[in-house]
Amino acid sequence: MQLIRGLHNLKCVKPVFANGCVLTIGNFDGIHLGHRNVLNALCEQAKARQLPSVVMVFEPLPIEFFAPQQAPVRLMNLREKLQAFASTNIDYVLCVAFNAAFANLSAAEFVEQILLDDLAVKHLVVGDDFRFGKQRQGDYAFLSQQGQKYGFHVTDMPTHCQGLERVSSTRIRAELAKPNLTAVEQLMGAPFGFNGRVIHGQKLGRTIGFPTLNLNPKRIQMPVQGVFAVTVDGIADKPWPGVANIGLRPTVDGVRPSIEVHLFDWQQDLYGRHIAVTLHHFIRSEMKFNSLDELTAQIRQDAQQARQFFSI
Repeated sequence: MQLIRGLHNLKCVKPVFANGCVLTIGNFDGIHLGHRNVLNALCEQAKARQLPSVVMVFEPLPIEFFAPQQAPVRLMNLREKLQAFASTNIDYVLCVAFNAAFANLSAAEFVEQILLDDLAVKHLVVGDDFRFGKQRQGDYAFLSQQGQKYGFHVTDMPTHCQGLERVSSTRIRAELAKPNLTAVEQLMGAPFGFNGRVIHGQKLGRTIGFPTLNLNPKRIQMPVQGVFAVTVDGIADKPWPGVANIGLRPTVDGVRPSIEVHLFDWQQDLYGRHIAVTLHHFIRSEMKFNSLDELTAQIRQDAQQARQFFSI
């Protein structure tokens, strides 16, 4: 998978799209089972037509541009989303800057300038609720009409349901708020987690006997908070067990979201390493303690519960 950052960088890969491409467009927050159906259909169409497959995403997300105060918390930051895409058979991810100029493109201008002139789209795969263009004027019916006019085809993907409910990022956020990790894994097709670089923190953990890996989640809000039994990938030949606190660290007056992971029986320095933290079991909600002694005692209990979960 190759990342194309910005429409202006399409010129670098223009020869690849000389014969066209197969495209899908969306936020793809969480890369859940519904998204995976769309991506599978995209890759199948691209293979059948012997054309490159392209996913168009946006930074910021449209809702974050138009109504940042109402924007839902992200399930994935951009890096995590790209890592999820990299595990598929997609050829290219085109990350478009969602700004005033882009937002003001009419549906017709979007088709002519972006789909035809920039990408030479031959087939488009969209979800059944897809809308685009200024004031969300464009939809599947409009795309089909334009396709007949300009010679591209459109596949309208049906809603993916689990039980009687639609699989969606909104539903996953609701399950994370509980948090019901089993339901989240069923909706996403994989356990929920975070990726990030290990950074220097306050180093408080080592003073109370629980040294931690600190990750900057690159989020204003977290989709889940609390203490969890976790595993960490990217540091050994197998997932390494530990216990993590995800949230604001109220006992030490934290104001920015953080992820702190205490690895069991681990001694090596990991500063600067990129790691993946997978959530397996919810232990408790985040709490504020009156003293470091109370916090230390609770962390000891949390670690014991996580060890019991992993049977170590």
